[in-house]
Amino acid sequence: MAALAALLVALPAGAQDNWPDRPIRVLVPFAPGGVTDSIGRLGAEWLGRSLGQPAPVENRSGANGAIAAEAVARSAPDGYTLFTASASQMVMLPALTRLSFNPATDFAPVSILASNPMVLAVSTSLNVSTLQEFVALAKARAGKLDYSSAGNGSSTHLAMALLMQRAGIDMQHVPYRGGAPAMQALLAGEVAAYFGNPSDMIPHLSGGRIRVLAVAGTERLSSLPGVPTVAESGYPAFRAETWNGIAAPAGTPAAAIRRMAEALGKACGDAKFRDALERLGTTPVCSTPEAFAETMRRDAPLWQEAVRISGASLD
Repeated sequence: MAALAALLVALPAGAQDNWPDRPIRVLVPFAPGGVTDSIGRLGAEWLGRSLGQPAPVENRSGANGAIAAEAVARSAPDGYTLFTASASQMVMLPALTRLSFNPATDFAPVSILASNPMVLAVSTSLNVSTLQEFVALAKARAGKLDYSSAGNGSSTHLAMALLMQRAGIDMQHVPYRGGAPAMQALLAGEVAAYFGNPSDMIPHLSGGRIRVLAVAGTERLSSLPGVPTVAESGYPAFRAETWNGIAAPAGTPAAAIRRMAEALGKACGDAKFRDALERLGTTPVCSTPEAFAETMRRDAPLWQEAVRISGASLD
């Protein structure tokens, strides 16, 4: 009896019927204000209401998101520490640098909340209106056009590397420290192009300084219905999109994962939740844990190829 009592005490809190009985901490791997932070806060708020416990968000930036990811991966698998997972940490970083954790085995996927198809924008000074015209100009001025990115090895760098390889063009990479300065460089005319998040572009479309040429998702964005996909523009099967969702440490009790996934799975059926995601320029998803895991398996080879093509490394 004493041994049985000791075993019951040692069981993770998440394995007990009263989970959750205290606040659930949600770590975001970037500073406040970006797409990942916004989606993390939306997911945390929804979980808090659905599960009846507060779900405070903690921003822990650094090392391209690896600091927060490692903290969650090494946390107790009790359902009380969650990660606002993005494609950057889960499938890109392993191809760019050595990590002290393995995203494929050290996390339990819960739900991808939204996908984030990347968008190609150019300076209006180029006088091009379509992706085909831009590619023709880049070929005519081989090696003379510059493009900005949010940093070496960022999704914005890797997406452009993929496009250049597929389109057979050569441009000069100008890395900045984040998406905001990379976008400002395009607005100021310091670079010719930027392959960034829709949320970077949409607020500036009425200013006349940039033009969005293509969306790198499988379908057009509801927030940019007149902008064709890269595939529609002559490069079939081209895709460069990131995503954000919620993950827990591996070993988190299945019952806790199931309850969180069921709660988040209902979120995209809520008009306000969907609208909030779409205002960020993202596409609502609210996937199952199984679909989350499959997305990681599907996307890893694509971004590994992009890293190889770009020559990027964080080591």
